[in-house]
Amino acid sequence: MEQMDTIKSAALAAIEAAADQETLAAIRTQYLGRKGSIPDLMKQLRTIPPEQKRAFGQQVNELKDAVEAAWTARAEALEAARDGATAAAFDVTLPGEWRGGGSLHPITQLTDRAVEIFQTLGFTVADGPDIETVFNNFDALNHPPGHPARDVKDTFYLDDPNLLLRTHTSPVQVRYMLSHPPPIRIIAPGRCYRRDTPDATHSANFHQIEGLYVGRNVSMADLKGDLSHFAREAMGPDTRVRFRPHFFPFTEPSVEVDFSCHVCGGKGCRVCKQSGWIEIAGAGMVDPNVFTAVGYDPDEVTGYAFGMGIERIAMILFGISDIRHLYENDVRYLAQF
Repeated sequence: MEQMDTIKSAALAAIEAAADQETLAAIRTQYLGRKGSIPDLMKQLRTIPPEQKRAFGQQVNELKDAVEAAWTARAEALEAARDGATAAAFDVTLPGEWRGGGSLHPITQLTDRAVEIFQTLGFTVADGPDIETVFNNFDALNHPPGHPARDVKDTFYLDDPNLLLRTHTSPVQVRYMLSHPPPIRIIAPGRCYRRDTPDATHSANFHQIEGLYVGRNVSMADLKGDLSHFAREAMGPDTRVRFRPHFFPFTEPSVEVDFSCHVCGGKGCRVCKQSGWIEIAGAGMVDPNVFTAVGYDPDEVTGYAFGMGIERIAMILFGISDIRHLYENDVRYLAQF
């Protein structure tokens, strides 16, 4: 009993004097740990006469409970003191630090704007997967078997030779026509992939907006009118549009579409390389072979299609000299747009 009293007095005094959690942890090990003073007392139970074991065990348990209660109380007091010191060190009257609001990426801004413009003309938004079939990406779009675009040097094929990462958003046209009867009028923004070597104007990952209008008596005049409206809305009311003959496998006739330079107004400057024009899109009347591939009767319907690169428009409108700046995700750079 004298030994218990001594241990209790020493333990309680040490706990009360503990100034930090580390010291308190050492005290717990000293008195309550597996090899501590109180467990050692319990080991003496086998030397106690049988008639005294009950009283002895009860006394040791009371000692253990008293030390544990004191230790817990001191630990909570130290924790509260630490929290109080932390709170006292924080000046709640100081003004907050404003991190600035977020903003949409320039690609997202231009995509949303283009969709908004074409929706006023009656277009609806269509979408398709990034992983496409060879049929949707090439066959149905009138690409012959030996077409250079099919080459593995230009296209990302997957383990399944019938699957690839789409090289343009035109497969959305095919998917939509296969599941919807004419007339249709859709706009299809999305991500595309090609095996391009990244440089200031090329990327293996880029964005396009595809447009398709199919119905009775759709003509090149409809294409010119709709793209001219888009040009004025996107680039300014004085923007002019020029159509140049070109070739695409899935349109006939095909054209390249140029907008007058929004910087110099068509007079010639560094942005338009002194030509007064900026190439924006490829377009044309849908080839009858495409209609046949999707089950449309080319004698009953006609249509036009166009596609334009979002990054190209962003670089022109915002004066971006290197396409890679759009993908480096430097918030300081992107915030200016």
